[in-house]
Amino acid sequence: MASATDSRYGQKESSDQNFDYMFKILIIGNSSVGKTSFLFRYADDSFTPAFVSTVGIDFKIKTYSWDNAQVLLVGNKCDMEDERVVSSERGRQLADHLGFEFFEASAKDNINVKQTFERLVDVICEKMSESLDTADPAVTGAKQGPQLTDQQAPPHQDCAC
Repeated sequence: MASATDSRYGQKESSDQNFDYMFKILIIGNSSVGKTSFLFRYADDSFTPAFVSTVGIDFKIKTYSWDNAQVLLVGNKCDMEDERVVSSERGRQLADHLGFEFFEASAKDNINVKQTFERLVDVICEKMSESLDTADPAVTGAKQGPQLTDQQAPPHQDCAC
């Protein structure tokens, strides 16, 4: 998904690898819902039960369009049934209401983590394919130049040479 990894987490930069696409993915949620654990389980296949609360990254965006955002709703920590705050049914209802797909996952027990990310990539690729299929050349930047043929153009008759 990314061509380089963050050296703050002890990983080496791997910019020599080739990728067809790179996607920016936002993981958004309340404090302590397991966003970092979810990401680490996918990226490194690791889980650390004693994470110190991570500080969000602060950045500014002039334009952010939700029109093109592909969103999945994920309920993490499904392994903690006794401490469940939101029922599966309520999560599905909310996802249906918002028009999102719904996954329940557990970073700790590695349940549906890979499947969630893979589905998100599938959704993004499907949307990209739809956009390319219906794209106006003016929007995509495709230019229609002169058409080449095997025939030579007739000499210009109005020439005063």
